[in-house]
Amino acid sequence: MFQPIELFLALRYSRTRRRGGFAAFINRVSMLGILLGVMALIVVTSVMNGFEGELKKRILGVVPHVTLTSTERAPMAQWQQLDEDIAWPKQVVARTPYVSAEGVVQGGSSLKPVLLQGIYPALEPPQSVLQSMMVQGALTELAPGRYGVIMGRALARDLGLWLGESVRVMAAEGQRYTPLGTMPAQRKFTLVGLFEAESEVDKQLVFLHATDAARLFRYPAEHVTGIRLYLQDAFAAEQVAAQVARQIQALPSQPEIQLDAWHSRYGRLFSAVQMEKTMMMVMLALVVAVAAFNAVSALVMLVQDKRSDMAVLQTLGLSPKRIYLVLVCQGMYTGGVGAGLGLLLGLLLTLVLNPLLNALGVSVFDYGHQLPYAFDGQQIISVLVLALGLSLLATLYPAWRAAQVQPAETLRYE
Repeated sequence: MFQPIELFLALRYSRTRRRGGFAAFINRVSMLGILLGVMALIVVTSVMNGFEGELKKRILGVVPHVTLTSTERAPMAQWQQLDEDIAWPKQVVARTPYVSAEGVVQGGSSLKPVLLQGIYPALEPPQSVLQSMMVQGALTELAPGRYGVIMGRALARDLGLWLGESVRVMAAEGQRYTPLGTMPAQRKFTLVGLFEAESEVDKQLVFLHATDAARLFRYPAEHVTGIRLYLQDAFAAEQVAAQVARQIQALPSQPEIQLDAWHSRYGRLFSAVQMEKTMMMVMLALVVAVAAFNAVSALVMLVQDKRSDMAVLQTLGLSPKRIYLVLVCQGMYTGGVGAGLGLLLGLLLTLVLNPLLNALGVSVFDYGHQLPYAFDGQQIISVLVLALGLSLLATLYPAWRAAQVQPAETLRYE
């Protein structure tokens, strides 16, 4: 099998057992450093991707991705016509009307501020994960006229409520002015279901039927607060909102509609997660960089150890350019083996991370759930390219030094 002389010599220098002990030790340390750095990058990015995916599913699966409301904060009367006039982008997979207002729920002697969401269970899209998050009851328990509510299990626990018990719901929307002062709209509801998203929305959202919510808020019949949009990718909410806003401005009637993406409420949380993820990747990338540049020491020592060999090779006709390529290939061999083994070990460690934590008795979450992870092919390729690119950069100077070896001066005293 044909093999270029440069590659043959690079592999021989890398694999030989007769190399200088200290130079071989430095070379193995640099390879081990690249291996550990790549492995850590794969594990950390996969776990951070898993956390981000869980947040996206548990929070953005419950709250609307984009909402259309009246700029005057008044109920929307012609929402059906607006729905027909807009050519919805392909990202929009579902849209449902809703009735919403800020309010307070009372259970026993406890009061909790919440966001009241009136929904139409029959119109809820299949991709809404609210149904899968139900731990007791079902969305179908919300029927017009029955005045039932569904709340997070954490909120129900704080209020001391059980399924089937009464809860007083008060809303600022629909308040009345009386001789005794301003009185909020209020009514007793029955707790018919509990959901658990295992996030902050468990204590913030209370769902009720849109018809019952409209009566509580004293809305006219068929009036809603707005339209909720569900997207294929929740992180495209701002782009979709901009596209829909341009279409609304072009309508002949030019309705006064305000579009809000989920970023206005939960954007800071995801920005914090993204910043933490980026900073951890930068720090671990620096570990890979330090390990890659350790190869400089190993290659410099190799050049000093093999000066006579390189001089002999030049006398046999090997040009300085080809000597340069030998050293570059030798450095890339170290980086490639370290990066390849780091990739395999990183993937393997991520897959066995939860069983390993369980065996060690380490519980990451108080409620006993597994550590989430998600592999991203683009990130994995980026990590490999980073490791190989830094390894190549680290070989340039030692290889250039090796190419400057003068055979006559080196062999003069041999």
